[in-house]
Amino acid sequence: MRVPVPIPLWLRRGSDAISPTAHYTGHVWGRNDLSHPELATLEGRMLFDAINPAMMASRLLGGPTLEGLLVARHRIIDDLLTRAIDDGRISQVVEVACGMSPRGWRFVERYGEELTYIEADLPEMAARKRRALGKMGSLSENHRVVELDALSDDGPASLAGVASSLDRGRGLAIVTEGLLTYFGEDDVLGMWRRFARELRRFSAGLYLADVRLRDEGRPVVDHAFQAILSTFVQRRVHTHCGSEEDAVEALLEAGFSEADVHRADRHRAAGDVRSNPAAERIHIIEATTPHRV
Repeated sequence: MRVPVPIPLWLRRGSDAISPTAHYTGHVWGRNDLSHPELATLEGRMLFDAINPAMMASRLLGGPTLEGLLVARHRIIDDLLTRAIDDGRISQVVEVACGMSPRGWRFVERYGEELTYIEADLPEMAARKRRALGKMGSLSENHRVVELDALSDDGPASLAGVASSLDRGRGLAIVTEGLLTYFGEDDVLGMWRRFARELRRFSAGLYLADVRLRDEGRPVVDHAFQAILSTFVQRRVHTHCGSEEDAVEALLEAGFSEADVHRADRHRAAGDVRSNPAAERIHIIEATTPHRV
């Protein structure tokens, strides 16, 4: 089964340095009252309308929708990060591959100077995000946008380079949302080792991310959904690990001291989208490094 997804030619490489996925997610977050108008685009609304027939077909067949997946993962990551900040473990955040995520804006609005929030992405996307946040009046010493390559081990655009400006006596969270599906197993394991190594330098460390686990028993409609995702992002999308237990083991081997993997349809923070079949297919990683007093 293959459901065609008509991506307009002018969106296939993104306009104004935004990828199709960033346009789409920006629109989805906006229409679900999670974002600011400056972080949504006309292109995102047009892309949402273009892909909607394929999503309706999936829903009618009892399958998942991309909107359900995006909203579920975003709400759960928000919830886990909020808890870590409220209980005093975390007061610094680096969001890797931030795209047009509204999380930095919302969390800085909520916590003010108590929180340092760094949004990070590749150069063109970082520049576009910086312009949007500037128009929103959100940029400050505590909320800034930097260039970062998640696959770099060293240098100013590496995680180590970006984190070197932070206070190691305060807790740090690293957030990635939607990033892991773009990379194969070796790259993902390398990122996890890199993230764990850096977080261990801080008084407390937390890693939050979404991951799609491999499951060979999924029905035909899931294979169609996978094909839609690959067409949508214009590259192969990846699943990782064979089970929740395998994911936890891989995270511990990467250097985290504790790890949990939450299935979105079982997490209360997903709210009304828990009933969307997409929520069964997305898991949220919550991994920590030792808390030093």
